[in-house]
Amino acid sequence: MTRSSLFRLPALAAVLGTLALAACQSKPPLPVMQSVDVSRYMGPWYVISSTPTFLDNGAYGAIESYEQAANGHILTTYTFHKDSFDGPLKTMKPLGTVKKDGNGAVWDMQFFAPIQADYRIMYVDPDYQVTLVGQTGRTRAWIMARKPSISEAEYNRMIDMLKAAGYDTTIMRRMPQVAAAANGRPGS
Repeated sequence: MTRSSLFRLPALAAVLGTLALAACQSKPPLPVMQSVDVSRYMGPWYVISSTPTFLDNGAYGAIESYEQAANGHILTTYTFHKDSFDGPLKTMKPLGTVKKDGNGAVWDMQFFAPIQADYRIMYVDPDYQVTLVGQTGRTRAWIMARKPSISEAEYNRMIDMLKAAGYDTTIMRRMPQVAAAANGRPGS
């Protein structure tokens, strides 16, 4: 590397840093609930629709369950059948941490140490029966309910909330849930 190249590196780093900062600031903050009663949020939730990753692509009968540990962490169990209702049962156990400054609506989820993902409760109905969860980067979202299905009107309302928050909702995938209800999985 030449001496003149070395002098250009700080300038290049400054330009790249400015572009990265501008990209981060181009989206308004993700809307979240003003307050969430974490104890009421605990228990099983059927995943109605989500933006699947390579880890849960092809999920059937997906359920995410939360349990608050004595130390305040959220013990999470995510189960689903791979590729069909008769497919092998898969289980993931991320660890949640409720952020102190988020009024119960902002969590960190750790799937693999040390990587944490933000988990923002954008909406939960007053009866804690339907919820919408997103992430700041707007690449992941979940529509979940205490029952294996919600009305089409409610589903469209959740999709509209995601669109209003800047999500590309074409990446949302409805999760098949019929067999989960028939088999008496949690929450039915």
